[in-house]
Amino acid sequence: MSSVKQYLKFVKPYKWKILWTILVGILKFGIPLLMPLILKYVIDNIIDAGNMSNSEKITDLFWLMGIAFVIFFVLRPPIEYIRQYLAQWVGNRILYDIRDRLFDHIQKLSLKFYSKTKTGEIISRVIHDVEQTKTFVITGLMNVWLDLITIVIAIAIMLTMDVWLTIVAIILFPLYGFSVKYFYAKLRWLTRDRSQSLAEVQGHLHERVQGMPVTRSFALEDYEQGQFAKRNDDFWEKSIDHTIWNAKTFAVTNTITDLAPLLVIGFAGYQVIIGDISMGTMMAFVGYMERVYSPLRRLVNSSTVLVQSIASIDRVFEFLNEKYDITDKKNAKELGRIDGSVEISDVSFQYEEEENEVLKNVSLHVKRGETIAFVGMSGGGKSTLISLIPRFYDVTSGSIKVDGIDIRDVKARSLRNNIGMVLQDNTLFSESIAMNIRMGKPDASDEEVIAAAKAANAHDFVENLPYGYDTQVGERGVKLSGGQKQRIAIARVFLKNPPILIFDEATSALDLESEHTIQEAMEKLASDRTTFIVAHRLATITHADRIVVIENGEIVEVGSHDELMRVQGSYYDLYQVQDLDDGSEKVVVK
Repeated sequence: MSSVKQYLKFVKPYKWKILWTILVGILKFGIPLLMPLILKYVIDNIIDAGNMSNSEKITDLFWLMGIAFVIFFVLRPPIEYIRQYLAQWVGNRILYDIRDRLFDHIQKLSLKFYSKTKTGEIISRVIHDVEQTKTFVITGLMNVWLDLITIVIAIAIMLTMDVWLTIVAIILFPLYGFSVKYFYAKLRWLTRDRSQSLAEVQGHLHERVQGMPVTRSFALEDYEQGQFAKRNDDFWEKSIDHTIWNAKTFAVTNTITDLAPLLVIGFAGYQVIIGDISMGTMMAFVGYMERVYSPLRRLVNSSTVLVQSIASIDRVFEFLNEKYDITDKKNAKELGRIDGSVEISDVSFQYEEEENEVLKNVSLHVKRGETIAFVGMSGGGKSTLISLIPRFYDVTSGSIKVDGIDIRDVKARSLRNNIGMVLQDNTLFSESIAMNIRMGKPDASDEEVIAAAKAANAHDFVENLPYGYDTQVGERGVKLSGGQKQRIAIARVFLKNPPILIFDEATSALDLESEHTIQEAMEKLASDRTTFIVAHRLATITHADRIVVIENGEIVEVGSHDELMRVQGSYYDLYQVQDLDDGSEKVVVK
């Protein structure tokens, strides 16, 4: 299905409002068409009327002007207001619906998609490109029709005055149509090319703004200026190509629309001289040429902006048609509250078909309430394995079951409602601390939020902030320390109260004091829950029920800390490398 047809599905619910907008618009554009007729009547029936006295002419003129003022001063303003209001309401409402649908789409796209797509480009499509499509509604579905109707009405009136003069007035229409078709065929892909280049600039800019500390710390300002210049230059070149072709389009089409009135003036002047038409008819025709060719010029402009809007529509629906990697089956069941047992059976996984397997025939049965720690060298597949449990990715082969139910047979959202995650770099939103904690339970009361914060050892530091729980944390929690952010992340998991917990390197980036505080909170949270831990510091997982060593995507050892130390295999080697067996105090998650 073409992108325009998909766009029209969003337009369809408002078709009657669009029709009303067009009908009101016909009145708006139709009233000015009276002006040349008024001029003709004043010249032929009042000024040149030989059988009327001056007082009678003045009386007729005043009556005519009085009626005209009522039409133009009393009737036209509210018609103009209603038409503008309806047009803008419909246009903005359609954009609202599209953005609403896009945000829903964004939340369903897989993590794989986000791993290869720049955030700035997504924002460009949702904001810039969607805004550009408004022109398609306002211009393409409303103004174009009104301009065409205005031209038809004007030509019909002209035909009642003089057929041959009307033919002269529209004789250049075919040439105009050919020019539009020729020029705008290329303009569409030039516009799309420019929009894509702009999205790349925005994507690069968004990424570099987020990474400004890195730029400053490595003194890369000059280098980054050059990198931005490359993308900016590309956008400049695409814009110039678009501008050149656009300028050619306007030069040709406007020349055609300027020639037509000259032909009419010449032919009408000749007819007045030989007495075939009156002076009033000539003046009316010259007036109607403006009424015909002004809409025609607007159609030229409309063609330009419509091409731009259609190119944006293409980009919007290219994004909206992005396939989901994770989808619910048609008969997927709603997963209620679970006990928390997890069964991983012969699971293999690869991110892309052409890539090597990240996990190979992994099997692990976890009982309710067990604490399982995954350890191993970086890149072994630990984080990948735990990302399969909440179904951020689907297994390539094998299965994962919770309480004996394959997670692919249940709705993904209902599965994730049973899982709480604390990551190494938890995302906080640039709003209040209370709001960030409420991410675990949006309808939670203030008392529940405070209780969760206390359980996560966060209440004391929050109370000491200038505005307490109403303190704004800044983008990605920039105003908080790493340990404070982790405690907020743990607090929202406390509030969610899930039966399954996942800690992915939750303390690896913290200092020892913060780690100790976080470990206490994690120990409290993990009580009586099925818990999976990916840990870099082995001292934090020595008392896990089972420790699973993963190397090159395969499980090579499973056992308690004491059991694996006695075996003196891979875990023992890792432990020795970290030089942790020195009798120092170890903080443990049970």
